[in-house]
Amino acid sequence: MTPATHPATTLPMPRSSVKHLPVNLFAAVMGLSGLSMAWRGAVTAFGANPAIGDAIGVVAVLAFVALAAGYLAKWKRYPEAVRAEFSHPVAGNFFGTVAIAILLLSSVVGVHHAGLGQAIWTVGTVITVALSFLIAGRLFRGRTEPANVVPAWLIPGVATLDIAVAGGTMPMAWAHEVNLFAAAVGTVIALVFFTMIFSRLVHQDPLPSGMVPSLIILMAPFEVGFLAYVNVTGQVDLFAGMLFYFGLFLFMLLSWRVFRRPVPFAPSWWAISFPMAALANAALKYADHVQAGVLYWLAGLMLLVLTVAIAVLSVRTLHGLFTHRLLAG
Repeated sequence: MTPATHPATTLPMPRSSVKHLPVNLFAAVMGLSGLSMAWRGAVTAFGANPAIGDAIGVVAVLAFVALAAGYLAKWKRYPEAVRAEFSHPVAGNFFGTVAIAILLLSSVVGVHHAGLGQAIWTVGTVITVALSFLIAGRLFRGRTEPANVVPAWLIPGVATLDIAVAGGTMPMAWAHEVNLFAAAVGTVIALVFFTMIFSRLVHQDPLPSGMVPSLIILMAPFEVGFLAYVNVTGQVDLFAGMLFYFGLFLFMLLSWRVFRRPVPFAPSWWAISFPMAALANAALKYADHVQAGVLYWLAGLMLLVLTVAIAVLSVRTLHGLFTHRLLAG
């Protein structure tokens, strides 16, 4: 048989298993929900069609249902894998993405059904506070390795702030005090963790390449903090403006580091989505307050960048799913 007649060699298809479903993929729901909220804000700012935000909200809900079903299946079939992920000093922080996803979905759903939105927010609040106690409480065990002090540590603190972000319109008599509690806890946790992470980035080895996208999380406490502060106080004041602008500064600073040499796609890339969504939502709210043309241009640019980023991440994720690489061991 001549070489030309040899059958073509084909590579084996990667084996896909729900065992390898990472909890950080719930960040996709966070990004989609934030994008839905941003397009709703664009209705007032730019006269956008409300159907755009609603359609993205439907996708966010469907994504959460699919991921929740998948992760529950993983919990049932491979409980040891879930325990290992939860106990991991870095990966365990990403369980906060589940809580944030639920909180943001309460805003997505609440526009169409207030009662259901309030119920989802209440469930998300309980889960968020419980996770914050569990994950943040680990630090008091001591002997934390400096290499494990990474931007993902901010997720539990940001999750607590998101209680106030999603709960600003809740009509329950006790909601304001819960929002105030969440804003207080989230602010202090975020600032303490931000300081620790900043110190680690300055004094220790650089982050592994796979964690580089998570640097964008560093701006989340300031943009999410802006949204939470405005919801709790009911106004955009000087302090709120300072939070917004410092978060914008961090985004410009960190984007150059993250995007100039992009690492290969992985679910961890979804870590960029919600901080960018928080920035877009904050920009829209701040522009609406200041009523300055340049800020509307900035808000529109942030919305465009966010939309393109979510679209690219969604396509890459679906491609990985259908080619059996996303959940390959």
